[in-house]
Amino acid sequence: MRFRLTPRETSFYDMFAASADNIVTGSKLLMELLGADSSARAEIAERMRAAEHAGDDATHAIFHQLNSSFITPFDREDIYSLASCLDDIMDFMEEAVDLVVLYQVEELPKGVEQQIEVLSRAAELTAEAMPNLRTMDNLTEYWIEVNRLENQADQIHRKLLAHLFNGKYDAMDVLKLKQIVDVLEEAADAFEHVANTVETIAVKES
Repeated sequence: MRFRLTPRETSFYDMFAASADNIVTGSKLLMELLGADSSARAEIAERMRAAEHAGDDATHAIFHQLNSSFITPFDREDIYSLASCLDDIMDFMEEAVDLVVLYQVEELPKGVEQQIEVLSRAAELTAEAMPNLRTMDNLTEYWIEVNRLENQADQIHRKLLAHLFNGKYDAMDVLKLKQIVDVLEEAADAFEHVANTVETIAVKES
């Protein structure tokens, strides 16, 4: 860690932790969606929408603090990037749930549960990592594991696409289901973007 003579605004650490905890809430709602019948999905989507709004509020709070702070714990562009990437994760998860409800999907294709399991694990790792930004300790394993999970998510996504295009689904169902699995893949990519941003911050602060 570089030695600093000036005080730093430390509330960012708590706000990043709160944003990541909210993502865990979103991942649990995704898991809940898997076991829910169509009649229960609208209520889950409503709770996911509330979680997404809470994520927006957390992001705006970080931006407001950033604009009003003279001294920040690390580079301003990295604070902005990290907050934005965390927000993207919630946006993608909320979009996936909303699409399932809007498209009135009766049954999700086999493999989606694996996508969501990867997202759930990445959410847990991200929530565990955010408090460590204070000291920059124990972060290397975090970004290595999230990158591994993203590679796993890529493989699951490719298998899902192959399954959707095997001729067993009609064209309209393929379009609907592909959009859902694509958005879940974008959520996995967003977790990797968070991990890469954390790695960038850690390297700069070392």
